[in-house]
Amino acid sequence: MRKINYIIASFIGLAVLSTSCSKEFLDRYPLDKEVTSNFYKTEEDAKQALVAVYDVLGYQSTPGVSWAPFVTVSDALSDDAFAGGSDPNDGKGLDEISTFNIPTTNSMVHAIWIKNYIGIYRANLLMEKIGGIDASEEFKNRVIAECKFMRAYFYFEQVRFFENIPLLTATITGPSEYSQPQSTPTAVYNQIATDLVAAINGLPTVIEADEAGRISKWAAEALLARAFLFYNGVYGQDMESGSVTVNQATALAYLEDLITNSGHDLFAEYTMNFRKAHEFGIESVFEISHGDSPAWWNWGYPRGGEGNLASQMQGPRVTGSDNWNRGWSFAPVNQKLVTDMGTDPRLHETVLFQEDLDGHLDIGYQHTGYFSKKYSSDVEHWGADGQFELNRTTNFRVIRYSDVLLMAAELGSPNAQSYLDKVRTRVGLPSIPATPENIFKERRLEFSLEGIRYFDVLRKGLTFASQELTSIGIYGQNYEGDQQIFDVTFNAATKGFLPIPQTEVDLSGGMFNQNAGY
Repeated sequence: MRKINYIIASFIGLAVLSTSCSKEFLDRYPLDKEVTSNFYKTEEDAKQALVAVYDVLGYQSTPGVSWAPFVTVSDALSDDAFAGGSDPNDGKGLDEISTFNIPTTNSMVHAIWIKNYIGIYRANLLMEKIGGIDASEEFKNRVIAECKFMRAYFYFEQVRFFENIPLLTATITGPSEYSQPQSTPTAVYNQIATDLVAAINGLPTVIEADEAGRISKWAAEALLARAFLFYNGVYGQDMESGSVTVNQATALAYLEDLITNSGHDLFAEYTMNFRKAHEFGIESVFEISHGDSPAWWNWGYPRGGEGNLASQMQGPRVTGSDNWNRGWSFAPVNQKLVTDMGTDPRLHETVLFQEDLDGHLDIGYQHTGYFSKKYSSDVEHWGADGQFELNRTTNFRVIRYSDVLLMAAELGSPNAQSYLDKVRTRVGLPSIPATPENIFKERRLEFSLEGIRYFDVLRKGLTFASQELTSIGIYGQNYEGDQQIFDVTFNAATKGFLPIPQTEVDLSGGMFNQNAGY
């Protein structure tokens, strides 16, 4: 859903949340007199509050803390990309993440933590208020299902990054509840499963064109399978949703339902996935909207706009070009990815090579000569108005149908061979046996630079992670800088998780234990 009524939704979100606001804002009398106590009355109120929950899906920064787009951070953690930026200081926080030398005060890490709990709070609050709203039961049930999906989405991102986190399924009512204990990963994943199973039963199967971007039953089925694969891979356990055990067979059944009944399919051409003309297309199972409406100018509050900050950060630092403009060269692509892809037809739709650029290219830190082509500063996604860098219009494709096919193949579908073949045939590749190794390799080729690789590697175990994420002595022909700035050693002591932000540890009143390895 294009984030309609953004100004209204933003005000509502700020009014009902205890998030960071300026003193000037807090001192103002609410001219429309809409506050938590009198706002949640009508169906229109509920729609605006729901937009405020959806809005957090697109957050890529926390004001006063840091920019931290999910895909940029995830790719820098993986062997897909480095940190980059204009110089070592420009990308210091991302470089700490990319090299697994992450202090507990890293601002990007803290931005991720805050963002997800904002989303969780808003979802919890709306679910608590929806019962008192004057609306049909059908309307209320859909809103609740959407909120449960989004709460599961935020918790899944949070627990994959941090592992040991508080689990809040209701809003905090006062100071006595400020200090919350960390929950076990099992409790969090079971809540994710519970929310998604409920969402599957309450979400529509068809999203009307004028509501493109709203969540469908199919998105919930796919997200549940993705969560199961990670949890089962890392912890070797099934998920529990009340009386329903979400195991390999359950996850596969949901995917087979999606494949058989959703109407989703692959685009005819791989490149169509990241073209503006094909947003919310047949291959997109779940997609987060970005755009240039409202046109945004405020550098102090970039998340007030709708631009995709990952595309700005990852674009090449080019001027005088007809096709690329004014990116910041973060997350330059690792030679290892280019080598791993080899002659694969998806390479040149995934990686932008410096020799393909027109205009003047400024060389940044950890320059490799390769940039992301999927989320970049290309002309097709330039905003029509507003501050140029803050209005990139590339939507984030969270789950594509090709992922559904490969997850189903990995989970042991009797149709595994045809699912793998379908993904490969689309790009002109011959059939290969649908072995676990080949399916996993196909994921590497199909989803590189989409924020997926790091978590795929972690779920294969720490030995595999150390092998894949440690990169020593690799130096491409266009690399600039000493070898040492490109050498990365995975820190297995952390198990691949980020540190709990030190500020949150300090505020917990002794309730939080820092993650292992920090």
